[in-house]
Amino acid sequence: MTERILITGAAGGVGTLMRPRLAADGRILRLLDIADQAAAATGERVEIVQASVTDMAAMEQACDGVSAVIHLGGHSLEQVWSQILEVNINGTYTVIEAARRQGVKRVVLASSNHAVGFFPKADGEAGDYLFPRPDTNYGVSKVAMEALGSMFADRYDMDVICVRIGSCFERPKDTRMLSTWLSPADAARLFEACLTTPTPGFRVVWGISDNSRRWFSLDEARKLGYESQDDSESFAAEVIAEHGEPDLGSVAHRNLGGVWCGPDFDTAVKEAKEAGR
Repeated sequence: MTERILITGAAGGVGTLMRPRLAADGRILRLLDIADQAAAATGERVEIVQASVTDMAAMEQACDGVSAVIHLGGHSLEQVWSQILEVNINGTYTVIEAARRQGVKRVVLASSNHAVGFFPKADGEAGDYLFPRPDTNYGVSKVAMEALGSMFADRYDMDVICVRIGSCFERPKDTRMLSTWLSPADAARLFEACLTTPTPGFRVVWGISDNSRRWFSLDEARKLGYESQDDSESFAAEVIAEHGEPDLGSVAHRNLGGVWCGPDFDTAVKEAKEAGR
C-alpha cells in the first residue's frame, strides 16, 4: 500500500533538505508551499501543491488521503506580531485541524529552540520538556504550536510530536551551531522515527545531532528510535578558524536562543518606534 506524507513549507530550508532524504519505496511525498517548487524529477514520487497553511479548504484537500503530516510551514525568522499570529499560529491551528477533519492521526510539528530561548545555557544538557520561555514573537509561535499539539493529542487522540529544532543546515554556520546543529541526514532519521514509532501520543523532543558540544538532551528522541550518526565536531576546526574560539560570555552563547535574546530582535520596540510611540 502506498503511503502519502504531507510536508508543509516544502520549499523552505528544512523542507528542501528533506525532499530527497524522506523519499522511500512505497511512499509519495505531497509537498505543499505558498512558494513555487521544482517539478517532480524523473522517477521522483512527489505531488506538488501550491497553497497557504492559513487556507482551511486548501489544507483539508491537502490532508485528504495522507498517512501523516510534517508541518514545517510558516515564517522561519522573526516577524512583526501580525504576521506571526496569522501565518505561524493560525497556520499551525489550520494544519492540525485540517488533519483532524481528514482523519490523519499523526502530525509532526517543527518547533524550535526559540520556544525556550531565554533559558540560560547551563552546564549539562537541557531537558526535552523545558517550560516555555520564548525569546521572540517567533518563539511565542512555537510555544503556541506545542500547546496546540498537546490539546489535539489529548482531546482527539492524535499522535503529535513537537521537534524543537536547533540549527538544521548542511554544515554549522558559526561556533554556536557546533552545539545546536542538526545535520540534514539526522533530521531525516529523526522525522522517520517520528513517523514510525508506535503510538507516541504527545511528545516534545530536541532536534539535534549527537554533537560533542551539544547543549540539549537526546533522551526523548532516542525513545522514539532516533539514533544520530553525525557530530558537528567534524566541522569544528574549520568553523573556529573562520569565526574564532567560542566567546562563552557573549549573547550568542549565554542563553539557549543565542543572539535572538539580544536587542536586535526586540521587534515590539522597533514596531513602536516606527509608529512614533
